[in-house]
Amino acid sequence: MQYRQLGQSGVEVSEISLGCWTLGGLNWVDGVPNGWADVDDNECIRAIQRAIDAGVNHFDNADCYGNGRAERLLAQALGERRQNVVIASKVGHFCGTAQHAYEALHVRHQCEQSLKNLRTDHLDVYYFHHGDFGPDDCYLDEALETFHRLQEEGKIRLVGLSAYSADDFRRLVPKIRPTVLQSWAHLMDDQFIRPGGPVAQLLAERHMSFVAFSPLAQGLLLGKYDPDKPPQFEAGDFRSERDRFSTESIRKVNAQVDQVKQRFGASAEQLARVALQYVLAHDNIACVIPGFRNTRQVVCNVSAAGKPLGAEEVGFLRGVFLEK
Repeated sequence: MQYRQLGQSGVEVSEISLGCWTLGGLNWVDGVPNGWADVDDNECIRAIQRAIDAGVNHFDNADCYGNGRAERLLAQALGERRQNVVIASKVGHFCGTAQHAYEALHVRHQCEQSLKNLRTDHLDVYYFHHGDFGPDDCYLDEALETFHRLQEEGKIRLVGLSAYSADDFRRLVPKIRPTVLQSWAHLMDDQFIRPGGPVAQLLAERHMSFVAFSPLAQGLLLGKYDPDKPPQFEAGDFRSERDRFSTESIRKVNAQVDQVKQRFGASAEQLARVALQYVLAHDNIACVIPGFRNTRQVVCNVSAAGKPLGAEEVGFLRGVFLEK
């Protein structure tokens, strides 16, 4: 396994790390599906332990993943091995009884609850989970002050910012000054890591690192779905409301994946390697955090470690997916 530093912090994470959203199971936040189906706790525990054995040392979580279930399940799986891993969590998508999820008291409460759920005395990275700080960013100052106090108390080590638009990153990074940024990045959409793009420039100028979620585009880049029999997802599974799982979308992606298969191979391991290493080939990328629900998925993902793509291969993939 290869390891990379988070910004200039000295904290190193495995280039193939793991995202824990799936561990929360089926879930809703404010009536909106926010979970995943087909989650077996015992299988997830075995998968986490297999990942650690393979060199994975970084797990990304959040308070809203199963409303705490994913944090508790990760803690159960880690046991005494917690001291050997880097744990990240987030706040922002679950309001509880607060008017806004970035109210100072709510931020502190959620951090304390995450520490309890994860059975730890500190979070290695704590993220603002999105860029909505209310009208005119009215909750930003108090939320940021709470983060700084939590740092002073030793409850969080590094501050991260997760967001979903370049505008949010450009507006908030100068104020928050995070060590790590997080958002999606994959072959179908690399806007946040694209060379010369606004977020890539921010990363370079401020010596930050980027953590990429959804590097496999929820499995679409593995060519696992049949367009003639598009998947049907249970209530509470966030994919049930995503157009990317429609017949038309799957057919388009599969045609692109077929070109990848012809050059790199058709196995799940070979396709995962292409997708994960495409993201890792960009500057200032600390790691990818694919999701998982079983040991097979973990083995498939970690098999990509240490197998970088060449510049010509990266160019070929951009031509297939992004340059039209």
